[in-house]
Amino acid sequence: MSRRQWDRPAVRRPGNWHATCIGTRDCFVTRSRRDKCQDVDPDKRSQAAVVGRKGRREAGVVTIGLLIPQEGPPGIWAPSAEACATLAVHELNGTGGLFGREVRLAVVDAGPTARSAAAAATSALEIDGVDAIVGMIPSYARRAIVQAIGGRIPFVYTPQFEGDDPDCLTVGETSDDLLVPGIAHLSQALGARRFFLVGDDYVWPRGTFRTAKPIIRAHGGTVVGEMLLPFGFADYDRIFDAIRVSGADVVLPYFLGAGAISFNRAFAEAGLAARVLRFCSAIDETVLYGLGEDATENLFLSSAYFSSIRSHNNGGFLERYHGLFGDCPPPANAFGQSCYEGIHCLAGLVQAAGAFDVSDIRRRMRRTFQASTARGVDRQPVAGARHPIHFARVEGCDVRIMGPQ
Repeated sequence: MSRRQWDRPAVRRPGNWHATCIGTRDCFVTRSRRDKCQDVDPDKRSQAAVVGRKGRREAGVVTIGLLIPQEGPPGIWAPSAEACATLAVHELNGTGGLFGREVRLAVVDAGPTARSAAAAATSALEIDGVDAIVGMIPSYARRAIVQAIGGRIPFVYTPQFEGDDPDCLTVGETSDDLLVPGIAHLSQALGARRFFLVGDDYVWPRGTFRTAKPIIRAHGGTVVGEMLLPFGFADYDRIFDAIRVSGADVVLPYFLGAGAISFNRAFAEAGLAARVLRFCSAIDETVLYGLGEDATENLFLSSAYFSSIRSHNNGGFLERYHGLFGDCPPPANAFGQSCYEGIHCLAGLVQAAGAFDVSDIRRRMRRTFQASTARGVDRQPVAGARHPIHFARVEGCDVRIMGPQ
C-alpha cells in the first residue's frame, strides 16, 4: 500500500467480521474485513477536524476510536478486539452513555507499521473527530501514536507491555508482572535451570528479555542462549539446532500473533516439544486454536485473563459476550479482551473527570472506579489497576489454570 493511501486509514462501524473454523472445537479464529481506504486532501484536514468534532458534539455523540492492526502478525486479534470493544460500548449505552450522550465506536485500522499507526491515529483525531483512542497495537507503534496525538485527547493502551509508559494510560500487565510466576514455578517445581530466549526483534521482546534475565538469575537459573529475529523469519532450523546444543530446559518464545503460531508449530514438528518446556505470556486462546493440539505439549502460559478463569467477573463477562454475539463469536482472549478493559477504564476516568481533559484524567488513573471488568475478583474495579496473574498449563487446546484461581 502506498504512503498516499495511508494518509486516510480505514475507519468504519464495528461488526463486519467473518469466521473461519481452524480446529475441531466450536471456536474460531477470525479476520476482519478491511474497508477500502478513502483519499482525503491533507490540506483540508484542519477544516475537516473542526467541522467533524463540532458536528459530533451537536449531535450528542461521544466517539471512541478503536485503533487495532487488521493485517500482519497481530491481525489475528482484530476480530476479538472489535467484539470485546463493541460489548463495552453496548454496556455503556445501556446505562446512559457518557454524560447522557450516546457512545459510538469507530474501528480504525492501525496498519502494519509504527508510521501507519501514527497516520491512522492522526486521521481519527483530525478528520473523524474521535474524543479518545483506545489502542490494542504492538509496542513498536506506541511511541509514534503518543507523538501523533500530542496529548490532545486521551490515549488508552490496552495490551501487556514491557514496562510503565508515563505518556499514555495503560491497563495491561508489564513483563515483570507476567514473568515472575512462570519462572518461579518452572524453577522450583520442575527444576528448570537453563533458559533460552527467542523472539521477534522489536521493543517488546527486547524489553521482556531484559526483565527476564535477573528474574531467572534470582531463581537459580542461567540464560544459555538469546536470539532476536526479523518479522517474517521462518527458517527455524539453526534456531532449533542452537536450542539443542545449549541444553536448554525452557524456551521463552516471544513472537507476535501469527508469528507465535508459525514458530511453535515448527518447534513441535522438530520434536522439541516433548523434550523442552516452553513458557510465554504472549500466547492466548486465539494462538492456541491456530496451533492445534499436536503443538502444545509442555507449554506453560501466564496472563491476567484466560477465558477459562472461574470468577464472578469473568462469568458475567462471558455471559454478556455470548448473549450479544451468539455461540461462536471470536474467541475471548487476553489481547482482545483488553479492549473491553480499556473502554471501561476510559469511561470511568472520563466520568470522574467530567470531561475528556487529558491532564485531569491522568491524575485520576488508579484513583477512581470503572463500571465493569472481566479480570480479577473486585466487584468494584479500580480504573487502570493491575489484576492477579494466572499461571497455566496447556492441555491440548485447553488452558488449565494452576494459580491463582
